[in-house]
Amino acid sequence: MKNIAKNKKSRFDYQLSDYKEAGIQLEGWEVKSLRAGRVQLVDAFVTFQNGQAFLEGAHISPMDTANTHTVKNPVRSRKLLLKRKEINDLEFAADAKGFTVVVTELYWSELGKVKATVALGKGKKVHDKRASEKARDFNRQKQQLLKVR
Repeated sequence: MKNIAKNKKSRFDYQLSDYKEAGIQLEGWEVKSLRAGRVQLVDAFVTFQNGQAFLEGAHISPMDTANTHTVKNPVRSRKLLLKRKEINDLEFAADAKGFTVVVTELYWSELGKVKATVALGKGKKVHDKRASEKARDFNRQKQQLLKVR
């Protein structure tokens, strides 16, 4: 697996659980842009319509050398390829329990396909974010002290 992009902000803003792997339906120019690493997942989330899952808010910048005959929308909604049971589970959790379905990373699979990792996220409160910052700073200082000795 080779990473394309990670959504680091999702780990800070949400308590993540129930990770699932999903394929993405992309156009040719989008694959070319992904190979160049021109993608941002900061505001990416998943919506559900008519029993299907769609990736919203992911920004894939078109390249200048890509096809000029098509209209390119960098933030269009992209269909996620999940099994029916996985879609139903995620949709039920998002509706009933107050979770948000977020995209945590994009990567290349072994077969050369683009895959996304989606997870259920429960929003953190301000004091939870402070606690995670404090724990991260403590671990960083601890590693620095161990490295010096």
